[in-house]
Amino acid sequence: MRRLERSDSAAALWPPLRRFIRAEARLGVAAAARGPLWLAGYEFVRFGVKQGWACLFGGLLLGLIVATRLLWPADAWLARYDALFLAALAIQAALLLARMETLDEAKVILIFHVVGTVMEIHKTAIGSWVYPEASVFRIGGVPLFTGFMYAAVGSYIARAWRLFDFRFTRHPPLWALSILSLAIYVNFLTNHAVYDLRFVLIAAAALLFGPATVHFKIWRRHRAMPLLLGLGLVALFIWFAENIGTVSGAWLYPHQRAAWSLVPLAKLSSWFLLMIVSYTLVARVNGIVRLRPAMPARSLAALP
Repeated sequence: MRRLERSDSAAALWPPLRRFIRAEARLGVAAAARGPLWLAGYEFVRFGVKQGWACLFGGLLLGLIVATRLLWPADAWLARYDALFLAALAIQAALLLARMETLDEAKVILIFHVVGTVMEIHKTAIGSWVYPEASVFRIGGVPLFTGFMYAAVGSYIARAWRLFDFRFTRHPPLWALSILSLAIYVNFLTNHAVYDLRFVLIAAAALLFGPATVHFKIWRRHRAMPLLLGLGLVALFIWFAENIGTVSGAWLYPHQRAAWSLVPLAKLSSWFLLMIVSYTLVARVNGIVRLRPAMPARSLAALP
């Protein structure tokens, strides 16, 4: 797959969206012509649509988790967890066949599925959380649909990276992030047996990412955000999704077995560290593109 030029629309990556590029560009030009408030509204909607497209895989999977909780018969011949696993496979195949997902994104999903499943096997074995329902497609205490939940995080980062045309300033070197991510993953596997180093790792992440800025394009130009803040916000939304998952009974923490209660905010530290691992893997696939000096402005009618 060719790399997009700066002037290309990210929608060109997904063939079903290509037909809408010119029409959507005309909407932007019309909004800009009406004044700054219309333009701000257009960019706000465009940002939401891009986020929704980036969340496509994860949103579908979370929707299935909720729907099966509400609608799946308790005495069905196919267990709910197995139905989720087969549905996740079907979604993956459908997205690829419809070309709504690229092969690069599918590779990221596969990597995260393996990484997540290995961690799930370990964590359920020591009782960190449980999957209370029966299933056939499982390894130990882990139903196989769970790997797709981790894959959804990787899928989101990979798609958002391209949709928002990420550029960076003062980005930490990938070798340093790789060492940090390996330490984070090892800590996830060993923190029950030895000293939990998560706060040391969070401090190291803050030191590495603190100076970094991510520049993301909603429409015509890149806007800036501290990269550390961006990762923290994504971790927060994963925490929201986790609460939806636990209230639907897909998995339970020990304190939720008698009655459901909110996932502790302390879990944000775990999700933040997982975000670092996810981000590093995607960064190694996509590469880090530094922000270049602003190019001469083009006419609005020619902008994607």
